[in-house]
Amino acid sequence: MSGLLNGKVALITGGGSGIGAAIAKRFVAEGAKIVITGRRKEALAETVDALPKGSILPFASDVSNPDDAKAMVDETVKFGGKIDILVNNAGIDPAGSVVDVSIEQWRSVIETNLFGPFYTMKYALPYMIEAGGGSIVNIGSLAGLRRIPAMPAYCTSKSGLIGLSQSVALDYGQYNIRCNVVAPGATRTVMLENSMKGLADSLGTDITGALDYMTRFNPLPHAASTDNIAGAVVFFAGDDSVTITGTVLPVDSGSCVVDPNGAALAGRAWGAD
Repeated sequence: MSGLLNGKVALITGGGSGIGAAIAKRFVAEGAKIVITGRRKEALAETVDALPKGSILPFASDVSNPDDAKAMVDETVKFGGKIDILVNNAGIDPAGSVVDVSIEQWRSVIETNLFGPFYTMKYALPYMIEAGGGSIVNIGSLAGLRRIPAMPAYCTSKSGLIGLSQSVALDYGQYNIRCNVVAPGATRTVMLENSMKGLADSLGTDITGALDYMTRFNPLPHAASTDNIAGAVVFFAGDDSVTITGTVLPVDSGSCVVDPNGAALAGRAWGAD
């Protein structure tokens, strides 16, 4: 790696698995010291064990709890002496239309996916202001830009996160603090694979086959990897993006530019069935 984050100190929520673990590994490889948080101690330990000692600190906590959010920010400053980068990655995505989703599930999604980033930014921003700047990268989703059937809680939380991020970018740019959103499309994680079991069964195939089917009309007809997402986050976290803030970057193999109706009609032009 090229040391893009040498000397930086970062907090990564949801850092024990999936996209968060990939971001953690890439950050350390690029020279950062990091704190990773999450609810599952075992998952955090797996990420820590894969990285050099002294470069990473696990902190078991729940980002939807404001006291936990404050504690994780304070722990990051204690560990690294400052906080240069905040990555809000923790998220959940239970399905259910407005009638079907329970009030408890709705509240849990909003509190984790939207309140959580609000809390961590609220407590991290004063440290960044004092230090003369920083970079916040919020992990959104294409679901924040368009809708997924029967997932109103998740879509609403990610739409809200975009608005919140752009407000932070507007209000805190004067302090040399940037705030951007990375919006993954289909990304091969355990969370996505679990949600695709029904599609795989209906097609008579496995998860790989279901992913191939789902992404067949993308300009780049494949799902993203967690490393692809981590690369985009490194860009926003580092100094190469010092004039970029308030941006939403889809990392989605181009799916955001496709009209699914037109793609279906013209499918054979892409060699699809």
